[in-house]
Amino acid sequence: MKSQLIRFLLIFAISLSAVAAEEQKPAEKKATLSDEIVLQPNSPQLDSLKIEPVIEITAPATEPLNGKIVFDENYTARVSSPLLGRATSIKAQIGDKVKAGQVLMVMDSPDLGSAVSDAKKADADLEMKQKAMERNRMLLEGGVIALKDFESSESDLAQSKAEAERANARLNNLGIKHSLNQTYTVRAPISGTIVDRQVNPGTEVRPDAAAPLFTITNPDHLWASIDLPERDLGKIEIGQALSISVEAYPDETFNGHVKAIGVVVDPTTRRIPVHCIVESKGKLKAEMYAKITPLSLKSEKVIQLPNTALITEGLYNYVFVETSPGHIKKRRIVLNVQDRDYATVKEGLQVGDKVVTVGAILLNSELMAGK
Repeated sequence: MKSQLIRFLLIFAISLSAVAAEEQKPAEKKATLSDEIVLQPNSPQLDSLKIEPVIEITAPATEPLNGKIVFDENYTARVSSPLLGRATSIKAQIGDKVKAGQVLMVMDSPDLGSAVSDAKKADADLEMKQKAMERNRMLLEGGVIALKDFESSESDLAQSKAEAERANARLNNLGIKHSLNQTYTVRAPISGTIVDRQVNPGTEVRPDAAAPLFTITNPDHLWASIDLPERDLGKIEIGQALSISVEAYPDETFNGHVKAIGVVVDPTTRRIPVHCIVESKGKLKAEMYAKITPLSLKSEKVIQLPNTALITEGLYNYVFVETSPGHIKKRRIVLNVQDRDYATVKEGLQVGDKVVTVGAILLNSELMAGK
């Protein structure tokens, strides 16, 4: 009786094992298919997904670098006054477009009166010395004066001529005529847009002021400035293409190229200043912060993805690829470089693959729930 009970228990255990083995076969099949989601054509879930073909770009030479959009100094003028005085009238406002020679400000300047007076005195003295020399020439020829007296008059004339030239050169530099009027006009040296003004009516104007009175520039011509880390100096050269992005236009990139590389490393930051010309498309503004990516010198191509397409699990990265309409499969990829918004792919994707760029997290949650 006891042996029959033992035999029954053994048979029962073997039967349970066989049933468990049969139940595990579908589970194994499910695990094999657990990296794929199938959606019906009319599934509302499709409306929440954005599926795009991957694009290929020129490979970056470095990680994106911090930079700033600045004025192109070749199209920028900072206007100051060469004279001491007081502003009486402001003729231009911030944002105004001006032409070269246009009046920006009128000021009252006693220094101008002094300069005009000095020029007139110098001219009068020169005229007097010329007459004195001509008179002494006649006296010398008549034997009335000695040669040294004539030479002395020549020296006086040369000194007067030099002083007159100096006084008149200053007036010419100021762009004014001989006039006792103390009103001085500040004019625009170039055509452009006024982007800064540091003077108001009644303001004392000094030629040694730290800030310019007006800043004029052409906003269509901008530079991108980079503080290049010393370790990346060998990856940059003049003329190299750049990709530039700013927060104001997160879905748009701007082209540029390296214009000049600094010759000195900052001893504090260990960085080198780099100036780049950027195609602003009329959208960029000076002082914008930018992410600037130098591109491969060999024009190598890589696949770029937005970070919203990535699923990170541990040390690995995945994306969802549409293999056929409604069939979306999870695929492991290897990244090359990743920044705040985009990543470049080293392995796992080819040009033409359609990837879920919006909604990947929801798809991954559904997969995890189904396991």
